[in-house]
Amino acid sequence: MTVPGNLFILSAPSGAGKSSLINALLKQDNQASARPMQVSVSHTTRDIRPGENNGEHYHFVDVSEFKQLISQNAFYEYAEVFGNYYGTSEAAIDAQLALGIDVFLDIDWQGAQQVRMKKPSVTTVFISPPSKEELEKRLRGRGQDSDEIIAGRMAAAQAECSHYNEFDYVIVNDDFNQALVDLTTIVNNQRLKCRQQAIAQQALFSKLLANNEVEAAE
Repeated sequence: MTVPGNLFILSAPSGAGKSSLINALLKQDNQASARPMQVSVSHTTRDIRPGENNGEHYHFVDVSEFKQLISQNAFYEYAEVFGNYYGTSEAAIDAQLALGIDVFLDIDWQGAQQVRMKKPSVTTVFISPPSKEELEKRLRGRGQDSDEIIAGRMAAAQAECSHYNEFDYVIVNDDFNQALVDLTTIVNNQRLKCRQQAIAQQALFSKLLANNEVEAAE
């Protein structure tokens, strides 16, 4: 019997290092573990950009198709951001979980609230920067944004961080290697829970219990 995958949500303000942590986790885990992991591919109505592939980076659909999916209650969560829709397909996620794949949703606190309502068993993780000063340093280090945009990102980060206490776990990404260890520990913790091990080790426990029954009979 296939052990169902675990669903994880990772949320963080821009600049906290969430994407780097997810990429590092997937790289190390898929090399060392028999259980696959992947980041969910969302649906979006925004235009495809150079270098992007449909079905790999996003599932690109038009607005009418997206709204039809909304009417069918097809999303775990969805939102409109700067005139474009983004959503997480419930059927696609459930199919991956049924195959034993651990799935990560890279969404904000609002999306996390929506998913929790539909799937209370989801494991939620908030990635926090070590300080406002370090977050601003990271944002400026990208060298891509104006002072005005950075100020906006900092305000958005503060709003995002105000919801940290809604999550199951909080990781402060001060030292990247330690943050990766912390995230790996959370994933392993979910895999070792009784409901998972009862399926994964079904044959083992059947034999252990059978032996006990024989000894009791004797």
